[in-house]
Amino acid sequence: MTRTSAPTRPRRRIFADLTPLRTSPDYRRLWFGGTISWVGQAMTALAISLQVYDITRSSFAVGLVGLFSLVPLIVFGLYGGAIADTVDRRKLGLYSSLGAAALSVALAAAALLGHHRVWFLYAVVALQAVCGALTGPARSAMIPRLLPAEQLPAANALNSVTMTFGTMVGPALGGLIVAVGGYEWAYLVDALTFTAALYAMWRLPSMKPDRADGARGRASVADGLRFLGTRPNIRMTFFTDMAAMVLAQPKALFPAIAVLWYGDDAKTVGLMVAAIAAGALLGGLFSGWQSRIRRHGLAILLAVAGWGLAIAVFGLTRNLWLGLFFLALAGYA
Repeated sequence: MTRTSAPTRPRRRIFADLTPLRTSPDYRRLWFGGTISWVGQAMTALAISLQVYDITRSSFAVGLVGLFSLVPLIVFGLYGGAIADTVDRRKLGLYSSLGAAALSVALAAAALLGHHRVWFLYAVVALQAVCGALTGPARSAMIPRLLPAEQLPAANALNSVTMTFGTMVGPALGGLIVAVGGYEWAYLVDALTFTAALYAMWRLPSMKPDRADGARGRASVADGLRFLGTRPNIRMTFFTDMAAMVLAQPKALFPAIAVLWYGDDAKTVGLMVAAIAAGALLGGLFSGWQSRIRRHGLAILLAVAGWGLAIAVFGLTRNLWLGLFFLALAGYA
């Protein structure tokens, strides 16, 4: 009598699916180039905040860095996807990345020449946001041209790892470079990291839109806003995330906290920014259990509440390592 074996259950995946990196050389170059350049951009973001605080000694002035970045990001972000659907995506990504690299060179030149002006830093931040609002949708629109449809979820997960990794490594490395060599070196390293992204996009084939893409691009902004108006669950995720980021986002205070609480320098600011990203990276890498969640709205609310609670406890600590732990916990949430 033969025994029939029970059907094997599919293994639960714990770590990220690397299939897109193995099967597509173009995507692999784009992913590695984007990861390296994201580290450089995170370094520059930290260096600008530190430099603004160094000039003004004002946390309010540091907070304005976010405002000068947010407004262009919203305005051009609404149309970035539409533009990516109507032009050659490779050229859009290449030119906008070149613009961001040129801005990093301008920051380095200004620092080397001793041109320490807050208005100049605000202007560069705004232009960087414009370049980012164009580069992001262009890169996202490239991926469906490079990979089969069944690999797109894995590619999206890998892209989130890129951003989190860059936000974790970039500030820590940027804080170290600023403390040792000054702002100009952080900006120069950022400009050099763009070469990886530029090379990856230069090697890509032309990605001109077809007629369907062009028609969709012209109407995509209005269609997207109308769609948002009919989906209260998606609106809820936007509003709760905005509440967390607007009401409980302490990054503008990090330079002052490093000086007043911990009596330290740029390295401490880099560690605080990196701690949040490290927690988020761990949460993303070990997120397999989240597939068993059924009440997603409740899960989002609990995660946002966890973020706020961890930030509140961080505000009560005066021990650096304990503070970093709660920042990492907030990032995980």
